[in-house]
Amino acid sequence: MRNYFQVRLFLIVIAVSFSAFSVAQPAPENDDNLPTDYLSKDFHAGRRAALREIMPNNSVMVVLAYPERTFSEDITYFYHQNPDMYYFTGYKEPHSLLLVFKENQISSSGESFNEILFVQERNPQREQWDGRRLGTDGVNEKLGFKTVMNGKDFKDFVIDFSKFDKIILSQLPADVKKNRYEKADLFSLIQQFKEKSAMPEQMTKQNKFDYRLYQDLTAQLREIKTPEEINLLRKAIEISCYGQNEVMKTVRPDMSELEIQGLHEYVHKRYGAEGVGYGSIIGSGENGCILHYMENTKTKIGTSMLLMDVGAEYHGYTADVTRTIPVDGKFSKEEKAIYQLVYDAQEAAFKTLKDGSKWMDATNAARNVIADGLIKLGIITNKNEVSKYYPHGLGHHIGLDVHDRGFYENLKKDMVITIEPGIYIPEGSKCDKKWWSIAVRIEDDLLITQNGYELLSHFAPRKIEDIEKIIAQKSVLDNYKLPPLKSGQKKGF
Repeated sequence: MRNYFQVRLFLIVIAVSFSAFSVAQPAPENDDNLPTDYLSKDFHAGRRAALREIMPNNSVMVVLAYPERTFSEDITYFYHQNPDMYYFTGYKEPHSLLLVFKENQISSSGESFNEILFVQERNPQREQWDGRRLGTDGVNEKLGFKTVMNGKDFKDFVIDFSKFDKIILSQLPADVKKNRYEKADLFSLIQQFKEKSAMPEQMTKQNKFDYRLYQDLTAQLREIKTPEEINLLRKAIEISCYGQNEVMKTVRPDMSELEIQGLHEYVHKRYGAEGVGYGSIIGSGENGCILHYMENTKTKIGTSMLLMDVGAEYHGYTADVTRTIPVDGKFSKEEKAIYQLVYDAQEAAFKTLKDGSKWMDATNAARNVIADGLIKLGIITNKNEVSKYYPHGLGHHIGLDVHDRGFYENLKKDMVITIEPGIYIPEGSKCDKKWWSIAVRIEDDLLITQNGYELLSHFAPRKIEDIEKIIAQKSVLDNYKLPPLKSGQKKGF
């Protein structure tokens, strides 16, 4: 009898708790208090229309949301949408699937459509925990989709994939796990797509499922930026430059790399950038010789050179700006020689840029300047050694990815690219010790125009004299002081 009442009491508690939980609603969203410069629904519709124009006849493109990723135990990383999904839809939520058809299709109810988006279903319980969802009505109203369904409806959605000559898709993620909270999660959507399309386990000796075409079509579209995209990139780049400037003004030898990272990213967020487009690189001295150094753990940067490669992400679009500065305010003779060489290489590359010019011409121009300069300084003896100290390419596309989708043959009007020559001389290099631990990279973001280029990152100084001048200025962050920690004797880094 006691067990009976215990069980009954337990069920009542659960029922009451569930009832209270199920009617809870997230706070209403006020659109008046949100940014007003997101990409428009017309932009996304235009991108889908442009995609259909270049798709082959009798084809369908499949775009899946990115998986959610575990940060710690049951905590996920802040969700980052597949840039292709965002580019074509504006939809930022996980567990979604987009189908774009070259030709109009007829549904089982006789309606015509050429695209369909499957999205997360509204769920007050999960929204209270994880955030608001648009649902089908929200996607229809805010994103402009006429044909939108809940993800759970994909299972019974009638579509004959066998009739298409091409199914264009990116490689499906192989490590997606079942989400216990979602009936129609990404795992289920992938499995259902595989079954509906009769997708083979091994993709050899077939040309129906086309990964390469997916990459080519999206690159063809995304490498040329629309006016709306250029506007967002301008903002991301300007914000990144202001971060560089404020750090130049406030930098001190007793600062840590992590503190400098925080100053950059504070400025970004102060201007409305949601995050960074990649891990911030703050390399002091020898750390600057590590191309993708992101630990940023040095507690005192000292008076050596400081390489800062930081890019704000603004509404999905990321800048990529690098400046290298002398922490004590003045370049030494050796630092100045290396910096000027990198600057001259960048200027040489700039002169080649215009609509129709070749990436390789810019690459060769910069590499030749660096090779000749290193020989003159006695650091190398022939041009074949230049890769020891200049080991990377000249630049890349930027956009929704920091290394954005695009081709690397001819430059075209309205591409946005980086030009980033660099010289890195690690300790122990086979040259005079006076050059050791000097690392310089200058990275700028440029818009290709009909007859040349526009330097979008001109807000941050590049010339030696301009950098030394701005370092001598006062910063609004100079008087930002925090109380010392009381829980330990040492600084908490």
